[in-house]
Parts: sequence; structure tokens; C-alpha cells
Amino acid sequence: MRRRNAGLGGGGAKDGRCGRRNTPSSILRKIHHPYLTKMIRPATGMLLLSTVAIAEPIDPSDIRVIDGDTIRVYHQQPNVRLVGFNAPETRHAECPAEFELGSRATRRLRDLIRGGNLDFIYVRCSCPPATQGTFACNYGRDCGTPKSNGRDVGAILIEEGLAVPFVCGATHCPKTPRPWCP
Repeated sequence: MRRRNAGLGGGGAKDGRCGRRNTPSSILRKIHHPYLTKMIRPATGMLLLSTVAIAEPIDPSDIRVIDGDTIRVYHQQPNVRLVGFNAPETRHAECPAEFELGSRATRRLRDLIRGGNLDFIYVRCSCPPATQGTFACNYGRDCGTPKSNGRDVGAILIEEGLAVPFVCGATHCPKTPRPWCP
């Protein structure tokens, strides 16, 4: 499974717009000499640890909304779980009210994405390190945060009553809030 670097906005853009990135990991895959790989890999890790994550502009056509808190970026798996909030489910709703609110949250997120002026950043998922990128960590999804016109989309959905806050710790999350069904 191909993994992106969590916590980094990526590398250089292609053709002057947001697209597939040359991340340190993808660059290392292009290096075939064993000695160079052994020397560069530790330096790359130090670079990743010392780099501040910066949101980068992204074209709305590069994002597909799956539901109110999950998107697909650059039309590639894995999907991305949006952090800081939880939106109602649509596929596994526990009641009709949750399904309806989940559908509204999905439509609103889609409208925010289509509106453009987006920034996106991958962030580290709140899972134990050994589980990153596996089904045990967010069902294999990456984690990230999009902003629309400089505002976190999660904050917008929460403000509009379409989601609830959901803040995780460094390596685990509390029970997922689902207050939509009586």
C-alpha cells in the first residue's frame, strides 16, 4: 500500500498547481543504490521530524467527498479521515435522523469543497505508531484537515449543527460521539 507522509503538505507542485507530490519517501523509492538509501533514509526522517506542517492550496477537482468527515484526495486510496469533528453516518446510520443529518453534512462538505479557495494538510492520525496505515488505525485511512477560505471545514460543520467536536489524543481517541439518535 502506498503511503503519504502524514503531517506534511507534500513536496513541489507539478505544472504550477496542486497535484501528485514528490515526497521524501517517493524520492527514496527512486534511489536504487543500497549505500545511498541507508545514508539518506535517516536524514530524511530527521527532516520530517523537524519540518512544520504547512497547508497547501488544492484544487476542488482533486477532492472527492465520501461522507461528512471522509474525503479522497487526488482520486487515490487511502481515503482521508478529517480530524477534529465527527459527522453523522450515512452508510451505517443507526436511525433515520442520523441518516438525514449525515446526508446534509455530506452535501454541505461537498459545497464547501466545490466553493474553492481550499487548503489541505495531511496530519498524523491519533493511533499507536505500529498501527499507522493499517485497518486498526482509522480503517486504514490517512488523516487530514481541509480549510475553505481559511476556515477549518470541521469548525464550519460544527457551527452549522452538522457535526460534533471530536478531538483525539496523540495515540488514541475517545469513544466516537454519535448523539443523533435518541
